[in-house]
Amino acid sequence: MMTTPATILVTGGTGFLGRHLGKRLKSEGNRVVLGARNNKQNLEASRFSGCDAIPLDVNSIESVRDAVNSVRPDVIIHAAATKFVDLAERQPLECVDVNVVGSQNVARVAIDRGIQAVLGISTDKASPPVRNLYGLSKATMERVFCYLDRDPGTQFACVRYGNVAWSTGSVLPLWTRMLKEKGVIGTTGPHMRRFFFTVNEAVQLVLTALENMASIHGRVLGREMKSALIGDILRVWRKHHGIRYETIEGRPGERLDEFLVGEQELPFTETCIYNGVTHFIIGFNRPVASPLCQQLSSKNAPPLTEDEILHLIENQPPGMV
Repeated sequence: MMTTPATILVTGGTGFLGRHLGKRLKSEGNRVVLGARNNKQNLEASRFSGCDAIPLDVNSIESVRDAVNSVRPDVIIHAAATKFVDLAERQPLECVDVNVVGSQNVARVAIDRGIQAVLGISTDKASPPVRNLYGLSKATMERVFCYLDRDPGTQFACVRYGNVAWSTGSVLPLWTRMLKEKGVIGTTGPHMRRFFFTVNEAVQLVLTALENMASIHGRVLGREMKSALIGDILRVWRKHHGIRYETIEGRPGERLDEFLVGEQELPFTETCIYNGVTHFIIGFNRPVASPLCQQLSSKNAPPLTEDEILHLIENQPPGMV
């Protein structure tokens, strides 16, 4: 779908993913503008990515409209979100304002201005059974975007992620800060399993979605990922770097395993191969001829090897917030 060069607006563009998306998309000849509400972070994101950055608060439809009128994008990548599970449980109104109302604002302006395509960034926490408000807010965004997809008109789709290693607020930078400040890592769930992939893989999933928007629009695109037991990551870290860790009280809203595709989504999910990688496409309430037979969870996913875990630990990418 995407033509090069295209003009692309990235909401939440100052975040870890947004910065890397901007840098990669710009390197391929696109005009990319990063939009976010923190002007200090806008400046730093612009320096890192080489992209222009502008004020953009998705909570305000007028701010979204101003940004779209200024940039006149062909494509909007909607990455703005309140993404922390425990924060969403403590501050539910903020979560709903950004993740639900903000997504609605982006969608309304995109349709009104005739934007070619909107791609929403979602999470494995949006798959059933939803355990927390953050996941519920992202599941709502997925449904809103996919149900708004019309032909002809603005095309909508989403991509569904696991944990992006070293992303802002994720376990690796959080644990690194704990080690510097206290000399010991506090972990809430060594018994939990999570999907992990690199920021380069995350960026590639977005590019794959944009390149195949003609066939995936109105649906959610994901890809197979490996998972790891949190305790195994800590044990590899201790083995190679001698760190200490201890179990602390859990956070509200956490679940033992994550799901890339939940059981209730199986009749509406099909697989395909892009760039030699198995992907899945979920079309809500749209049964497929050859549906996925088994839910994709962090429990039944292929495990990361010790070498792969060590590579994640020891390869902190640039551009962290």
